[in-house]
Amino acid sequence: VQLQAFGGGSVQTGGSLRLSCVASGRTFSTYAMGWFRQAPGKEREVVGISWSGGGALYGDSVKGRFTVSRDIAKNAVYLQMNSLKPEDTAVYYCAAGRSISYGNYVGPSGYDYWGQGTQVTVSS
Repeated sequence: VQLQAFGGGSVQTGGSLRLSCVASGRTFSTYAMGWFRQAPGKEREVVGISWSGGGALYGDSVKGRFTVSRDIAKNAVYLQMNSLKPEDTAVYYCAAGRSISYGNYVGPSGYDYWGQGTQVTVSS
């Protein structure tokens, strides 16, 4: 089983990027899938999670700017990032979890599979 994330890069403040994560090895149609990020010296934090049945939840710092979407047929999850800020600079990881709920979606420990990470750098 593999999650492969790509689409990171460098952008100026106010710019946009779209990350993609494609899963292989099994179907994730019944899993929650989404994104975390980790900046140097900081803990890994939730960015946005898409539920298998629809709907999404976001970290407070990205609400209104980032959108998580997924394509069940393609076994993929996406992250559209708009109005980027320097504080969004981090390595972004996609993740999938079978037993994710409103009670544990924030922490990384509940997720079963992780992608390799892709760097996003926002310059001022």
